Amino acid sequence: MILTVTLNAALDLTYEVDALVPHRAHRVSTVVEKAGGKGLNVARVLTRLGEKAVATGLLGGRNGSRVAELLDVPAAFATVAGETRRTVVVVDGDATGFWEPGPLVSAGEWDAFVDRYTALLRVARVAVLSGSLPAGLPVDAYAVLVTAAREAGVRVILDTSGPALDAALSAGPDLVKPNAEELAEVAPSADLSTVDGVLAAAAALRERGVGTVLASRGPEGLIALTPDGAFRAVPPHEVSGNPTGAGDACVAAIARAWRHRTPWPGALRDAVAASAAAVASPQAGDLDVRTFQSLRHGVAVTALDPR
Repeated sequence: MILTVTLNAALDLTYEVDALVPHRAHRVSTVVEKAGGKGLNVARVLTRLGEKAVATGLLGGRNGSRVAELLDVPAAFATVAGETRRTVVVVDGDATGFWEPGPLVSAGEWDAFVDRYTALLRVARVAVLSGSLPAGLPVDAYAVLVTAAREAGVRVILDTSGPALDAALSAGPDLVKPNAEELAEVAPSADLSTVDGVLAAAAALRERGVGTVLASRGPEGLIALTPDGAFRAVPPHEVSGNPTGAGDACVAAIARAWRHRTPWPGALRDAVAASAAAVASPQAGDLDVRTFQSLRHGVAVTALDPR
């Protein structure tokens, strides 16, 4: 089983409009409401790909109750007193997002969640920790969850940013997946416009205790620095659509590959194809399986010299 964690879940709203124009009223052609948050997106993609996944995290208030009603994956969420946030994505060919703040989580609520998470680790093979931290949680919250996974013998993927990422690196996550902006936050001196610069930044993260660094470069694909070498994976062509959730699909594909012990070239091929297929999906945080299957054979994976 693959366990996904969403500490800052959301009630996701997607609005489709002909064109987004600032300071104007817009008629919305389509409204989609769903359970959201990065870990839930990961669980949804895993389910689409035929994997057994269980989602956990924190939910609270009326929005949290609505998220619980909309859940389309097996879940074991903990309840908090604060209000789960909403996120709004406006799609007009591209996507513009508006993220509300999350709930204020008490120390007791956090302790109760850690107990729940630790119990779930007993039946997990991979744990995916995704997204921002809601208010009230300590900055080292992900470090606590990474440590618990490692003590349980569960491989752990961490997909977060800023101080939460920085504080968790020394706990030794098996994989982190920063995009260019997130990589710049933890390796500010690196020249991320070049492959060598990305590899240098990734090497700096590995020196701090990370197993694998998977650097996302948007339509240019991925660069991975792993214990087995460095690789670059590039999609066969750019896919247009809604990029929200593409990184979550990428993470889901890696978790799935680990579950099946797929070697790195195949894992990266699936990760790039899943990311592109998520862009092609009309709903944020979902995946078009047929697009995934058609793209994966065209992804080019090459070995790099990490120097």
